[in-house]
Amino acid sequence: MEIITTATSLRARLRDEGAIAFVPTMGNLHEGHLDLVRLARQRGGCVVASIFVNPLQFGANEDFDTYPRTLDADCARLEGLANVVFAPSAREMYPEKQTLFVEPPPIADELCGAFRPGHFRGMATVVLKLFNLVQPQVAIFGKKDYQQLAIIRQMVAQFNLPVEIVGAETSRAADGLALSSRNQYLSIAHRTEAAFLYQTLAGMRQALQEGATDYPALERQAAQALAARGWQVDYVAVRKQADLALPECGESNLVILAAARLGQTRLIDNLEVCI
Repeated sequence: MEIITTATSLRARLRDEGAIAFVPTMGNLHEGHLDLVRLARQRGGCVVASIFVNPLQFGANEDFDTYPRTLDADCARLEGLANVVFAPSAREMYPEKQTLFVEPPPIADELCGAFRPGHFRGMATVVLKLFNLVQPQVAIFGKKDYQQLAIIRQMVAQFNLPVEIVGAETSRAADGLALSSRNQYLSIAHRTEAAFLYQTLAGMRQALQEGATDYPALERQAAQALAARGWQVDYVAVRKQADLALPECGESNLVILAAARLGQTRLIDNLEVCI
């Protein structure tokens, strides 16, 4: 496995690769990330994983400065799974002040975007830059970040990028909690309680599969159930899978999305529902 830190070296290393599968990350890797890399490995060819904490997608009051940087441990975990690790500095990724951005669709201002202004613009911009550097044939993104995945799919389609986007199923702990780098911030009591977010979404999924169509009522009931247990709820929403638009009554392909805080830790999760 090679660790590369500059764009020039990356392009030289990948120039003669016939097929590249790419997994972009911000590091601090856990088993969920490794599952994405394993899926990339199944696609054959050269597997590239990037590790870059992107300043453009952090807001003024978010945890950019304290976000864990664990490059040595991350590379050790990727050994035998990735062929190349691209770990650039911020100066390498942004050699000039970034004044051109990918402007995401209106959905970027809803759901998580309503609570993290500018996040998806920064995310889409860095992903486009990484695609230009790596030039993969396939890129793997986790469904846990469902809104991110939806925006990337739209960006690839509308900019005619020659990249197949694969959405990987969410990796979960035994109690259903979606694996996340931020889980490490949970106290012991909060870690036990955290599974209730998945349980809440699973209950909503069952109700939808049994014929419930009053989506706002389901959302309110779920938010109230979380709040009653001490969660600070950002949103619980039922949306269309395809574009995250508000669904019409009787929609067959839905996704339930939620974001809520336990203490200072913000957790997100989602479940797809096919009726």
